[in-house]
Amino acid sequence: MNDLPDEEVSPGLRRIIGDALATAAGWIGFDTFMALALYAPGLGYYAQDSLKFGALPYRLQDGRAVAGSDFVTAPEISPLFGQALAAQIRQALHQTQTNTIWEFGAGSGALALQLLRSWAEQGQPGPRYRIVELSATLRARQQATLAAFADQVQWADALPEQLQGVALGNEVLDAMPVKLLARVGGAWFERGVAAAPAGAGWVWQDRPTKLRPPIEIAEEHDYLTEIHPQAEAFIRTLADRLVAGAAFFIDYGFPEQEYYHPQRHMGTVMCHRAHQADPDPLVLVGHKDITAHVNFTGLALAAQDAGLEVLGYTNQAHFLMNCGLVDLMQAAALPARVAAHKLILEHEMGELFKVIALGKGPLWQPLGFSQGDKTHRL
Repeated sequence: MNDLPDEEVSPGLRRIIGDALATAAGWIGFDTFMALALYAPGLGYYAQDSLKFGALPYRLQDGRAVAGSDFVTAPEISPLFGQALAAQIRQALHQTQTNTIWEFGAGSGALALQLLRSWAEQGQPGPRYRIVELSATLRARQQATLAAFADQVQWADALPEQLQGVALGNEVLDAMPVKLLARVGGAWFERGVAAAPAGAGWVWQDRPTKLRPPIEIAEEHDYLTEIHPQAEAFIRTLADRLVAGAAFFIDYGFPEQEYYHPQRHMGTVMCHRAHQADPDPLVLVGHKDITAHVNFTGLALAAQDAGLEVLGYTNQAHFLMNCGLVDLMQAAALPARVAAHKLILEHEMGELFKVIALGKGPLWQPLGFSQGDKTHRL
């Protein structure tokens, strides 16, 4: 992070967080802090007009960071990601007898463009495409990216009361606010945020809590971790409103037994700026992304409790290869093949990223889980 100039938290965002602290007697849970840092209207990280998604980091010009991005997602790495995913979406639309794709948090619009092009390149009418996007600046970027498909794409800022179709979220769940739990000296606390002395930023502060991780953490050492009430609530809401269809979520994370392994004692919260990572969400607030890994077991249980079926769970490498990525790579030029390898290599995105499929209605076998399904490990 040292190659970029430090940036002050905007006065507006500082005031919003200060007001939240004052209302809550000087202490807010980390989930509240994370929500404000990322989504405060016009001021949070995702509510600003800075370029977030892209392959290149920022460069310095006259001491200022210009012309760059903070992180890259799979669609920016290779268009073959969307082409492979399109095979799964086609099958899901056919299986569920629906004709609408619902994408949550479409980022730069790159994935939507790849999916819609896959139909256009085969001379077929594409499905209706609906994007649920909270950020006005990202929505504007998506509209520019998808201008050629303006007649097929519509935007919404919230889930409708009812929806039918195939829902899709790529790196959406990791940006949903999490609660921090800390075991210190054998006692459990919720780790939250308070104002630093003299108002110079914010500091961590623990408070006793009855909250616990979903499973017992072995051994007795100090331990920091997360729980995911907001992501699980989102899945329950989706289950309640999905009349017919399926949902596919792609993100980095683990099943429960790995997530709460005794050796993972520092938690998974991480920040991203200019393609560099750091573990401190209390600095450069509003100027960098804040994420946490996904507990896929918790999502699966929330889905089942709300009436959805788990149709499959596997790593991204197995999923994309089952969807035909290898054949797409063989037909591509060498630079495209090299880029696409990052999607499936174990030390890149292939193992850390997982895919879970949820459905409403009769069980069916999605293409992406035909080999290497790991549902039994959830």
